[in-house]
Amino acid sequence: MRGEVGVINDLVKAESAFVDEVLSEVHKVIVGQTYMVERMLIGLLTGGHVLLEGVPGLAKTLTVNTVAKTVQAKFQRIQFTPDLLPADLVGTMVYHQQTGQFTTKKGPIFSNLVLADEINRAPAKVQSALLEAMQERQITIGETTFPLGYPFLVLATQNPIEQEGTYPLPEAQTDRFMLKVVVSYPNRAEERQIMDLMTGGEVREPRPIVTVDALAKAKNVVDQVYLDDRIKQYIVDLVFATREPATVGKGQLQNLIEYGASPRATIFLARAARAHAFLKHRGFVLPEDVKSIGLDVLRHRVIPTYEAEAENLTSDDLVKRLFELVEVP
Repeated sequence: MRGEVGVINDLVKAESAFVDEVLSEVHKVIVGQTYMVERMLIGLLTGGHVLLEGVPGLAKTLTVNTVAKTVQAKFQRIQFTPDLLPADLVGTMVYHQQTGQFTTKKGPIFSNLVLADEINRAPAKVQSALLEAMQERQITIGETTFPLGYPFLVLATQNPIEQEGTYPLPEAQTDRFMLKVVVSYPNRAEERQIMDLMTGGEVREPRPIVTVDALAKAKNVVDQVYLDDRIKQYIVDLVFATREPATVGKGQLQNLIEYGASPRATIFLARAARAHAFLKHRGFVLPEDVKSIGLDVLRHRVIPTYEAEAENLTSDDLVKRLFELVEVP
């Protein structure tokens, strides 16, 4: 087994070389935000969709655009608005009077990387139209179903502070996202760098680094990253702790979690932990990989009770407590 892990480790080191190049290119345009960029790369390497939440002006859209430019794939930005229709997203049937026939006009969703900008501004019908694409990776227009190409990744952004003119995402849809990343403010040094970069007059463009074929090969390697049985059990224990909070930490979380994580969380934790190890040029998963990615996988899957809200406890607070209470292998 040790020899097997060694082979995988060497393979990961060879195939993950592009990661540092991508980060270097992105940082020509984006100051800081390494955390957000790494989560996008994890989404690309696993095929898991990513939801970015943060106040306006934190370069969410610019970061997605920049990462997309480092990948040689078809990119499409869709600005979600209250008057957007499902057909504007997926496409429609167009009638040609001369021939008397219908032809299919495909929508912007038929891309490799899709930026759903301000996703919570679109009404429920549009959001539900996105569900089939995200989960089934196919689109039905009329009576015809079209498979989506590889890679297909939805990177969605939303603003947490504006409520007017927004349609909050239902739990069924947020559960489709592998990761929910909360984007924070830059520190003082980064803020100064941003000011110098954006007022210097020089426009920087990242160069393409990764082809679709190279990405597919890397994804195959990520699936081979060694995940020990003890780590697998640790992931299952974490997910079950969200469903049975009274069983951990002598009941410290009892009556604080209304609903726990679905089996998707177990699958996504394993996939994301493997991808995180890959980003660190490692062929095996450590508990630290699960911890590093765990909050992003679980924060939108753990629903606090009214009692927790009365104590000003958020889902982030509860997930952090779970990681403190569940025994690490």
